[in-house]
Amino acid sequence: MFRVRKVRTKSGSTAIQVVQYIGHRAKIAKHIGSAKDDIEFDLLLKKGQAWIEGQTLQATLFPDQKQKILIVERGECVAVTHDFAYQFFKSCLNECDLTHLPPLLLDLAIMRLIEPASKWRSIELLSRYFGIKYSQRIYRTIPKLIIHKADIEQRAYHVAEQKFKEQFYYVLYDVTTLYFESFKADELKIQGFSKDNKSQQPQIVIGLLVTQSGLPLSYDVFAGNTFEGKTMLPIVENFMSKHPLAKPIVVADAAMLDEERLAELRGKNISYIVGARLANANLSLVEQIHGTLNAVNGAITRLPSKHGDLICDFSSIRYKKELNDLNKLVQKAEELVAKQSSGTKVKFIKRVSKEKIELNTPLIEKRKLLLGIKGYCTDLSDAQLSSQQAIERYHHLWRVEQSFRMSKFDLEARPIYHQKEEAIRSHILICFVALIIEKYLELTTRMSLRNIKLLVWNITESHIRDTITKETFKFSSPTTELMNSTLAPLIKKWNLLPH
Repeated sequence: MFRVRKVRTKSGSTAIQVVQYIGHRAKIAKHIGSAKDDIEFDLLLKKGQAWIEGQTLQATLFPDQKQKILIVERGECVAVTHDFAYQFFKSCLNECDLTHLPPLLLDLAIMRLIEPASKWRSIELLSRYFGIKYSQRIYRTIPKLIIHKADIEQRAYHVAEQKFKEQFYYVLYDVTTLYFESFKADELKIQGFSKDNKSQQPQIVIGLLVTQSGLPLSYDVFAGNTFEGKTMLPIVENFMSKHPLAKPIVVADAAMLDEERLAELRGKNISYIVGARLANANLSLVEQIHGTLNAVNGAITRLPSKHGDLICDFSSIRYKKELNDLNKLVQKAEELVAKQSSGTKVKFIKRVSKEKIELNTPLIEKRKLLLGIKGYCTDLSDAQLSSQQAIERYHHLWRVEQSFRMSKFDLEARPIYHQKEEAIRSHILICFVALIIEKYLELTTRMSLRNIKLLVWNITESHIRDTITKETFKFSSPTTELMNSTLAPLIKKWNLLPH
């Protein structure tokens, strides 16, 4: 039978031992520790009793009420974790009905939100921060994640429809480019017009469709040298085939579409609002628009054109900016003409002969007439869509541009290090899932991802171990700042209170 025994040591401490009496002799079964004061003495006695219960599987008939006591002087911090931050983003994935996806995809998306890094570095951080471990075989699994793309896009649509009550009257479309940390090109990653000023490096083109509030709906990946205008129709048609009841108006920038692409949209009965290329219009039309608007701030005119109704408006703020830009370009052109520096290509210069250049005065005068004027083209009539509505909807294109900025800067979708096509597409898919979560949180809380991360990452779990009893205690950070933020409703809804 085991008993707890106390023995006075030469140092003046009291040793606590578990002994077993055999005859009149005591055999030490376990040395629990040495106590220097009454608190340590009580703790070691309880630890000794607990050891006996564990060995004999026999609890005492009258157990003492167990109290967790930590002596600060005897404590040591053995770990600091961020489980709260992980559970916060995991709950958001659950809110968007995405938790059925493979854990690897979800965890890599969470790391994109918390600390964007390479896939291998993300695996290391998952282990360090959250104790989630993956083997080195992840690079075989990552390319297979792309099979979930259609399902994720469908759930993104449901988030927009159910959580934010989007009506899909119109959708916004734009493209961007993502470059590779490599100079080796192939059929997919290839040099093209770079929006990142990385023309020497291979790239891919990403087309993104978002709702009027900026929530991502669908995307696709194209070869790096694909013309922007050729990317839109496949994505829009794919979206409409999956959602036949949604026949939205497509809003896109002027650089996205040319005459051929606009004709294709009309042929598919897809309505549009696009930026008009007034610089390419004939002088008589430019003079007509200029005379009608008469440099009146907020003035709007609507004219028929071969691409539908041409809507133009004048802004005094836009006028000042464009005048300043024009003066700089003209000054630069004048300096080059004065030097006859014929080897440089600059706007507003025309070549008279092989050796001589001069100012393109007609072009400068035409550009002056367009100062402060922006054009928009739509196939919808004034009865279907007023001029003011068309302009307002076009100006919402900043939302898709914001989504691209989020993916490039917040989620660090570039540069891309993968080489094989399936792995590249899976990388974009991971970023797309992270973008859904980022936009959901931004629209719900009106907070940026940066500020959200600061709040949730500050909620840590400190694991303190008693050096004598070896018992570990977990303490969470104060939540006052967190619960005073706009994140509080979500924290309460998801039952994530750390205390």
